[in-house]
Amino acid sequence: MIIVHHLNNSRSQRILWMLEELGITYEIKHYQRDPKTMLAPSSLKKIHPLGKSPVITDGDITVAESGAIIDYLANNYGKNLIPTTNSPEYRQYTYWMHFAEGSLMPPFVMKLVFDKVRSAPVPFFLKPVTKGIADKVMSSFIEPNIRNNMTFINDYLAKNEWFAGAQMTGADFQMSFPLEAAVAGRATGNYPNITAWVKRVQARPSYQKALKAGGPYDYA
Repeated sequence: MIIVHHLNNSRSQRILWMLEELGITYEIKHYQRDPKTMLAPSSLKKIHPLGKSPVITDGDITVAESGAIIDYLANNYGKNLIPTTNSPEYRQYTYWMHFAEGSLMPPFVMKLVFDKVRSAPVPFFLKPVTKGIADKVMSSFIEPNIRNNMTFINDYLAKNEWFAGAQMTGADFQMSFPLEAAVAGRATGNYPNITAWVKRVQARPSYQKALKAGGPYDYA
């Protein structure tokens, strides 16, 4: 049986959604973030040396990293979630699978870091310096990259129901976490097609079942 080592408020929520979509019987082992550091507990290192979630075990097989897990599940339990090799849909599938964590998430993570820099406790005479640096990085690099990515995705979804064409694929599960985060407040601006896509995903019965199984999730 597949076991999902599930961390609250994490990327592993999209793995639960995929398993519900596939109709696979699975078990959840819950882990909670440290309330101060918001990091995963050290007990996850017993499953994978990096101690991060998501990670699944399937018998004696351990798979970590969202993209690798989605690919593993699609190849072994739901080949209809991978388009035909070398088709235009497959090229889109491959692109968005990599885009989600390679291009879309890094500016969001940087935004989170520099938001913390802005509010970090420092001596009063250094506050204008740290805030000034953070504001400059945000305005000149992070925010423009986020807007560029979001506009690109919003325009794409104006013409496509799913990320690899007319049918849901693994790319949609991979893209769900950063877009949920964006709609929940990680990105500013008006992106109606992204918002509509996220709402459509979250309305799916399989998504709702995964949400109930996974527990509190701030981006839902």
